[in-house]
Amino acid sequence: MDSDRKSTVSSFYGARKSSVDALHQDYPPQPAGARRDDASSFFSPERSSMDPLNQMRSGSAGYNRGSFFHAGREEPLKGGRDEETPEADAWDVYADFNNTGPRYSNAFGMGQNQPAYTQLPPTPSMHSEPLGADNKVEMVTVPALGAEWGKDELHAKTKTGKRERRAEAREEFWRSWRRGERGLCGRYFTRKVLVFFLFGLCAAIGIVLAFTIPRVPSFGFNAETPLVNATGSWATAVPTGFAPAFTNFTFPAFASLQADTNANFLPLKFSHLTAQVFDLDTNRQVGTGNIGSFTLPAKAFPDLLLPLNFTYIATNSSDQTYQNWYTACRNKGLYSDGKRPSLKFRLVLTMKILGLPSSHSTSAQVTDADCPIELPINAP
Repeated sequence: MDSDRKSTVSSFYGARKSSVDALHQDYPPQPAGARRDDASSFFSPERSSMDPLNQMRSGSAGYNRGSFFHAGREEPLKGGRDEETPEADAWDVYADFNNTGPRYSNAFGMGQNQPAYTQLPPTPSMHSEPLGADNKVEMVTVPALGAEWGKDELHAKTKTGKRERRAEAREEFWRSWRRGERGLCGRYFTRKVLVFFLFGLCAAIGIVLAFTIPRVPSFGFNAETPLVNATGSWATAVPTGFAPAFTNFTFPAFASLQADTNANFLPLKFSHLTAQVFDLDTNRQVGTGNIGSFTLPAKAFPDLLLPLNFTYIATNSSDQTYQNWYTACRNKGLYSDGKRPSLKFRLVLTMKILGLPSSHSTSAQVTDADCPIELPINAP
C-alpha cells in the first residue's frame, strides 16, 4: 500500500495506546492481534450499510467506537430513587464515598471482595458517668489566650501610629479636596467654590482699597502772599534780626500753602509734616519748618499755614546767600522806587500720612516772594 493512501488513524491498524488512567485499569488492554470491531469499512466494500437517502452504499469511511479514547469509565446507570429495589443489597451511589458499602472499583488494589474503609471509633464522652446530684464537674483550667495582635495593630495603638493615621487622614482629605470630591466646611466649600470666593474677595478688597488708600496730596504756594509774617505764639518763639557784623539773620514766618486732596475719598490724617527751605541761586538751606499731626478734608483745596524758621549764618558779609535775603528784607525807603528785591527759594515737604507704609516728599518753589519782615530804615 502506498504511503499516501495509508490511513493516519491509529485505531485503523490496531495500534491503540493503552490508557494510563488508573480508573481505566478496569478494562485491561487487549492484544494487538485481537481487535473487536475496529476494522474500518473504508477498505472493506463487502461491508455495507443501508443509507435511507442514497440506497445501498459501501461501508462508510468513518470510525467506530474502538477508534476513540474514552475519558471516563463506562458503568451501567442505576435507576433513581423511584426505581430503588427493596432488596438489602441495593446499589447506593454514595456508599463508595461514605465508606459504608462495597467498593465498585478495583483501582489502587481495592476491589469488590475487599472490605471498605474502617471507620474511626466514636469520640469518647468527657464524662464516663452521667451527671447527677452527687457528681461534681471537673473544670479544666486552660490558660487564657492573649490578644492576637499583629505588628501593624500594635504599632497603630502607639502615639506614633495614631499620629501617622491622622497625617494620612489629612493627606487623604486634601487629596480628595484637590480633586473636587469633598469640601472644607461640609460639602459646599469645594475647590471651585474657593476659587470663586477668593476672586470675589480680591475684587472686594480692591474696591475697598481704591476708596480707602490715601493719596499723597500736592501743595502749592499762594500766588499773592507765599510768605506771611508770623503772628501769635510763633512770632515770639523765634527772635527777629539781621546782624551784618556777624553775617547772620533769623526771623519767623508762615508759608501760605494750598493742598489738593481731590484724589482722596476719605480725609487725610498727617502724623507730621516737615519743611526745608533752599535758596534758588546758591542752593543753600536757609530755613526749616515742622508741624505736628493734623487732618485735611477730602475732595477740597484746603489752605495751610506752615510755620518756618529762617536762619542762616555766613562767614563774611559778601556771602551771596546772605546778601540775597538781606537786600530783600531791608526797608522800602532805602529804594528809590519803593520796591525791594524778591526772594527766590524752594520748599521741600516731607510728610507721614496714616495709611501709607512710608514717608513721601513733594516740593514747590517761588521766584517772586516778598520778605515777610521789614528792617528799620536805620538798620545797618
